[in-house]
Amino acid sequence: MEVDLPEEFRCPISLEVMRDPVILTWSGQTYDRPSIQRWLDSGSRTCPLTNTPAAPAPLPSSYPPSYPPSYPQQQQQQLLIPNHALRRLISTFVPSPSPSPDADGAKSLQQQQQLFRALDLASSLSFPSDAASLSQLLRLVKRGGAAARRRVAEGAVDALAAALASPSAALAATTLTSLAVVEVNKCTIGAHPAAIPRLAALLLRRGAGAPRERREAATALYELCKFPENRRRAVRAGAVPPLVAFAAAGSERAVEVLGLIAKCQEGRQEMNKGAGRLIRVLCGVLRAGSPRGVENALLVLNLVCSYSEEMAAEAIEEGALDLCLPHLAEARNGKIAKNASGLAQTLQKMQLSGFV
Repeated sequence: MEVDLPEEFRCPISLEVMRDPVILTWSGQTYDRPSIQRWLDSGSRTCPLTNTPAAPAPLPSSYPPSYPPSYPQQQQQQLLIPNHALRRLISTFVPSPSPSPDADGAKSLQQQQQLFRALDLASSLSFPSDAASLSQLLRLVKRGGAAARRRVAEGAVDALAAALASPSAALAATTLTSLAVVEVNKCTIGAHPAAIPRLAALLLRRGAGAPRERREAATALYELCKFPENRRRAVRAGAVPPLVAFAAAGSERAVEVLGLIAKCQEGRQEMNKGAGRLIRVLCGVLRAGSPRGVENALLVLNLVCSYSEEMAAEAIEEGALDLCLPHLAEARNGKIAKNASGLAQTLQKMQLSGFV
């Protein structure tokens, strides 16, 4: 009989039942230790759930010039406190594993063998990674569960990031997308110094294989940018201009990525630099895009026009207000109607305020 576990037992990052729950001291939120440790190791100093920033660790009043340099590292170890009460509570709900029938045992053994093959293959990849090895790794990753994908990501990100600059770039981007489906891997991949910059560079590719490479790069960025910190990393990597260009070429996936990036201030600031072109591209999607494209174009327009009077003026001049009005009564897609209503209110408010 399957036990219906409380949501409080699941880590907010991995969404799996916690095995080693710890409290993040500055926010009081509880996470599974491996997940939050990976978050901290990536350099993040905010609470993933509340976005509360960490306060600087105070030095003791007697801190002398010769104080051991290991003091900051010792302080970092105090960021996490074991949540013994929750751990005991989880143990009362989660039953101990019972012996599996032969069929289940054989299936488990097969999954372990596949994991070992994937780990071995991930560790043996080198630059430039050949297509055959990457294809095999991708197949193994797709067969594995969340736990297997987490372990593979730890050993494969270096090689996959290197492969993004090789002729096998499209396969490498697809594999990163498959790994990034697991929440904690979004942090692992995004924290790699070359992963997001090389995905951004792929959006500029030209040549025979460029259409697929650009498409796979946009899909990987879409999955990675669901993690807030990766949106800022994408902006710093220069992803916004090539995403706008790719959207102008007809990629609605690029519009989806822009919708995620526009949720952070850095993203809106970057989009404001090329306001005219971005607004024209998004209005073009409103005129001729698919329902999904229209939904995301409305979202991006609302986010950037709420941020910038200049962009709101550009949008009104381009006819965005008239374009969103037909979607206000969209019965088949409630998100389109909601986004259209939000954009119309934003632009009308700007008009009434005399900003545009």
